[in-house]
Amino acid sequence: MNLPTLTSADFLPVIPALILVLGACILLVSEVFLSAHASRGYQAVLSTVTSVIAGIVSLSLLVEPAREVFLGFGALDPFSSFLTFIVCVALALASLTAAGFLRTRGAERGEFYALMLFAGAGMSLLGLSNELITLFVNVEVLSIATYALTSYLRRGTRPSEAGFKYFILGAFSSAVLLYGSALLYGATGTTLLSDMVQPLRNAMGDNRAALVYTGAVLVAAGFAFKVAAVPFHMWTPDVYEGAPTPVTALMSAGVKAAAFVAMVRVFVTVGSGINAKLPFVIFSTLALLTMVVGNLLALPQRNVKRMLAYSSIAHAGYLLLGVAALFVVQPGQEFKLLGATALVGASPEAVARVEALRGILFYLLAYTVTAVGAFGIISMLERREDEEKGTAWDLERFSGLAQRRPGWAFAMAAFMLSLAGIPPTVGFLGKLILFRAAVDVGLVGLTIVAVLSSAAGAYYYLRVVVYMYMRPVPEGAHVLERNWMTELALVVSTVAVVVLGIIPGPVAEWIAQAGTLFSR
Repeated sequence: MNLPTLTSADFLPVIPALILVLGACILLVSEVFLSAHASRGYQAVLSTVTSVIAGIVSLSLLVEPAREVFLGFGALDPFSSFLTFIVCVALALASLTAAGFLRTRGAERGEFYALMLFAGAGMSLLGLSNELITLFVNVEVLSIATYALTSYLRRGTRPSEAGFKYFILGAFSSAVLLYGSALLYGATGTTLLSDMVQPLRNAMGDNRAALVYTGAVLVAAGFAFKVAAVPFHMWTPDVYEGAPTPVTALMSAGVKAAAFVAMVRVFVTVGSGINAKLPFVIFSTLALLTMVVGNLLALPQRNVKRMLAYSSIAHAGYLLLGVAALFVVQPGQEFKLLGATALVGASPEAVARVEALRGILFYLLAYTVTAVGAFGIISMLERREDEEKGTAWDLERFSGLAQRRPGWAFAMAAFMLSLAGIPPTVGFLGKLILFRAAVDVGLVGLTIVAVLSSAAGAYYYLRVVVYMYMRPVPEGAHVLERNWMTELALVVSTVAVVVLGIIPGPVAEWIAQAGTLFSR
C-alpha cells in the first residue's frame, strides 16, 4: 500500500483552521469542570483571542506563492488566505457580541463558542478546497455547526422553527450540490478541479455536454442557496430572525464569504473548460434578480432584523455582479441589460478580472465589519421576553436612541450609511471598487441596475437613522444595559467602517496580493 507523501508545506494553509479547532476543543473540555452557576466570562475572550491569532496567521500566508497542497485536494493561494482573515474577523466580533447576549439569557456555555469556532474552521477549509468531495465535506462541517447554533436557544418556537427550516432546506441544497458534483465527475472522470479543465473540453466535444451543463447548473444552485441568492433565498428572513443575533451576524458575514470564495474557485475552473456563456448567464441572471428582489422585499419591513436579512440578499446580488464580471466574453457594441458592452478605455480583460476578484474580497470585508456591527446593536436592544411577541426587533426600539445611548446611535448610523453605500464609509468604497470592475468588463446595464437598487436601499437604511435621531424616547422604555465586550466589538466595527472608508491603504495592499487565485 502506497501512502501519500506530505510535507510540512502542505499543512501551512490549514494552520488557521487547526488553531480554531484547538480553541474549540479547549472550550469544550473546560466546560466539563464548571458548575451550572460558574462564571464563564473567559469563554468569549478565549474565542476572540483564538480568532485573532488565526487571523494573524492567515495574513502571514498572503506572501506564500499560490500552489497545490494535499496532493491537489487543497490550494494555498492569497485568495483563500484572505478569506480566512475575513472569517476570523467575523468570528472575533461575533464572539464579543455573544458575551452580553448570552449572559442576559443565562445561556452562556462553552459549546456555543466551540460551535462558532468549528463553523469558522469549516469556512476556512471551504475556501481552500480544490476538490469537489472535499468541498462538500467542508460545506457540511460549517453547515452542521450553524444548524446547531441557529436553534441554540431551544426555548421558544422561533429558534426551533429557524433551526428546522435551515436544516431541511440546507440538507436539500447540499444534496443538489453533491448531485451536481457527481454529474461533473461522471462527465470528466475526476473530482480534482485542477485536473478537470481538459476533460471538460473533451466532454463538450461529444454527447456528454448535457451532463456537464446539468452538473454545472446544479452546483451553482447549491451555492446560490448558501449565499441567499434569489430564488433560493426563502430561508433567509425566518432563519435570521429566529437564530440568536450573534449567530445571525456570523451567518450573514462568514458563511456568505466562504460560499462566495468556494463558488468562484469552482466556476473559474469549470468556466475554463466549457463555454463561458453558461456561468455568465447563470450569475448575471442571479445578480439581477437578487439585487432587485432583495431591496424590494426590504423596503416595507419594520422588523429591523428581517430588514437586514433581506438587505443581506441584496448585498449578495452586488457580489454576484462581481462574480458575473469574471465570465464576460466578447463584449458587443450594442447596449444590453444582461450582456457586456464594449467600452473605449476599459481595462484589458485579464486585468479587469483580477480587479473583479479584488473587488469581491474587499466588499466581503466591508460587509463583514458593517453587518456584524449592526447586528451587535440589535443584540443590545432586544429583550428575551419580547422575542416571542415579535416586537424585540421593531423599528420603534430605535426611537430616541441618540438621547439614551449616543455612542450606540452613532455606531448604528455609521453601519446604516455603510450598508447604503454612502461616503465616507467602507461600504461606499466597496461598491465603488466592485461596480468599477463590472463596468471595466462592459457590464454597464447590470451596474446601472445595481446603482439604482442601492439608491432604493438607502430608504430603509436611513429610516433607522431617522428613528434614532428624530423620534422621541418611547414611554416606559427599558434601561439599556451595557456590556464592555459588545461595546468593544462596536468600537472596532465602527472604526473599521469609518477609517477603511477614508484610508484603505493597508487593507488595499493586502487586497492587491489577495487577487491571486491558484490555477495550474
